[in-house]
Amino acid sequence: MSDSQKAVEAVVIPAAPTRPEEYDTATRAVLDHIDRQAVRTVADGQPERTRSGYAQDWASWTKFCTAAEVPMLAVTPGTLVMFVEWLWTQPGWKKGTFTAPSTIDRRLSGTVVSARADHGVRLEDGVARLARNRLKQLVKEMEASGETRGRGQAPPLLVDHLVAISAACPDNLTGIRDRALVLMHFAVAGREHELAFNRVRDYELTPDGIRADLRVSKVHPRTVPVPYGSRPSICPVRAWTAWKDAADLTDPDGPAWRRLHNRWHTVLKGGLQPESVGDVITRAGERAGIEIRFTGHSPRRGLATSSRLKGHDQIVIAKQGGWAPHSKVLAGYLEVVDQWEDNALLGVL
Repeated sequence: MSDSQKAVEAVVIPAAPTRPEEYDTATRAVLDHIDRQAVRTVADGQPERTRSGYAQDWASWTKFCTAAEVPMLAVTPGTLVMFVEWLWTQPGWKKGTFTAPSTIDRRLSGTVVSARADHGVRLEDGVARLARNRLKQLVKEMEASGETRGRGQAPPLLVDHLVAISAACPDNLTGIRDRALVLMHFAVAGREHELAFNRVRDYELTPDGIRADLRVSKVHPRTVPVPYGSRPSICPVRAWTAWKDAADLTDPDGPAWRRLHNRWHTVLKGGLQPESVGDVITRAGERAGIEIRFTGHSPRRGLATSSRLKGHDQIVIAKQGGWAPHSKVLAGYLEVVDQWEDNALLGVL
């Protein structure tokens, strides 16, 4: 036998790997367990507010299942369509209103996620696609009839509003905190929970301003550079420094935005909850006598609007606020500005 023949015979051809459909029962059980653990690990790592939202969504699904006599784990394209139609008839946040389309869409997402993560239900990809198509049909019918649902988009808090709010803040701990919180909220285009979870160490002072570390976010963490403002009265860097000094925030791991005693207005150890951050924004606008009712989302939208008015690109704005580069939500905010700045009638009439 030649050397080449011996070499060929010496080659060991590995056995073909077992295909998934050929796995035995024990192997399938182990893989199912691994999958459930992986889903559970990711779910446990979500912010508390996200987990709470999913719990509410699942509670709504459970209520629907009871009313419709549908098995609780029967999360299918058909039952999700039924869920949408049931939700469409349910009361909204305000007396005399009905559930908003955005809330229904969120209920769908939360139900699907909870079925997979908490109950180990194997669902096909796009299981809620048919239900969302039905929701779009209902929205079109609603718009054709002139019906409105939900609170609508948050009004943008703009630079002129910041000037008025800053001037109206009293010269005490409440005023110093509120001014700093509103200005920082605007500067980082933050979400309520992102500010609420900030610690003192998350605002790093540099020669050029503050490097704000928004490490807890429902989308993804980000670090936002906040430069000194040209007007001291609405400079977020100066306002944060004033609040930090006035409140004696010496513990780097302590909450950046503290609660104040209702009567004595002294600084408490506990930090503000996300809902409380929104309340500060609303009260600050009311204190300034602004007729617009701002919400916790108003500074975020306000930064996008104000930045666009100064000619900044969508990519730059998206990076500051943690939007996806081509976010449809952000594009909608900017379109409000662009419809006047880039109008087909300019120079025509």
